[in-house]
Amino acid sequence: MLHTYKRRKFEMLIENANRCNLCTRMYGRIRVLSEKNGNIHSRVIFIGEAPGRLGADRTGIPFYGDQAGKNFERLLQFAGLKREQVFITNAVLCNPRNEKGKNTAPTKKEILNCSIHLSILIDIIRPEFIVPLGRYALNSLNIIEAHNIELRQDVRKLVKWGNYTVIPMYHPSPRSVIFRNINEQKRDFSFLGEIIRLRG
Repeated sequence: MLHTYKRRKFEMLIENANRCNLCTRMYGRIRVLSEKNGNIHSRVIFIGEAPGRLGADRTGIPFYGDQAGKNFERLLQFAGLKREQVFITNAVLCNPRNEKGKNTAPTKKEILNCSIHLSILIDIIRPEFIVPLGRYALNSLNIIEAHNIELRQDVRKLVKWGNYTVIPMYHPSPRSVIFRNINEQKRDFSFLGEIIRLRG
């Protein structure tokens, strides 16, 4: 009965997200929120920045089809996790692009607009762990409920956020390697896997 209720709430959220037209530059874009995002009964939610033009905006699957997706798939293996065990979403559900059609970061207003969907999603799934990947994901959580979490100082730490445990990590995009090299990111995901197993 609980599973049926959760499924219906998720379906309603998808419908509402698909009707959303708050962000003018994302009008007509795919809303990357569906069963392809993963397991709504998961203990873990990963939150990225936004769907990539060559990745999720094309495939409908978060972190799939571009280089960030390939990196994420590799890192997930270090946590001992598979896609079907986790839920993956973004701070904004649509792909933000600049005037040249290239990927660009979401604005504060766009993150604010989409935060209602993220808030409802977290409430539906009620995960044990929330893993924001990068500062835009952290910003989206801060809109929902204020926190003092900072990526650089709190990476790979367990931080309480309301009723949840947040484990901040860096985004798996190629440009993030400048700030957190791939070996450190592998250790971050290995740590996540260990924590999940310990709390079994």
